[in-house]
Amino acid sequence: MKLTIEKDEFLSRRFYLVIFYLCAFVMAAITFYSLYVSLYEYLNTGKVIIGEVLVNTEFPVKGLAKLVTYLMIVSVVAWYCVTKLGEDRVKNIPKSIRSILQLIVLAILIISIYEFIYNFIIWSALITADLVNGELRLDDLFMPYPNPILRGTWYLLQRCLWPL
Repeated sequence: MKLTIEKDEFLSRRFYLVIFYLCAFVMAAITFYSLYVSLYEYLNTGKVIIGEVLVNTEFPVKGLAKLVTYLMIVSVVAWYCVTKLGEDRVKNIPKSIRSILQLIVLAILIISIYEFIYNFIIWSALITADLVNGELRLDDLFMPYPNPILRGTWYLLQRCLWPL
């Protein structure tokens, strides 16, 4: 009985390790491809737009998921595998340090939720503004950061009120 439990734990750890390395390989491949395309574009045009290749490249065929989607998926899966692989080590951390880490994770969680809600509201407003203007162009929407003139509420008001 004990042997089967140990074998099961060994196979489980090996599975998480293989999945983690697969995710790490995919993340590295996407990163190197993005760096290559960005460097090539910079050398040819002198234009630097960070992350544009991640958002504009659809893989494996046009119309399917973008590289940023794959990057997000493998990042979450890799994180999960790492937490499963290291859960025994975390149990040995003193409670005071665990409390500090929990506060840090809570702060990251709050920031992430805020960013999610903020972006959801912004994109909903942009889609609504386009619908009011009689168009729907989901793939062409963008926030013109870091241009301070066209930021946030001012930009949305301009888009909503421009036809009036």
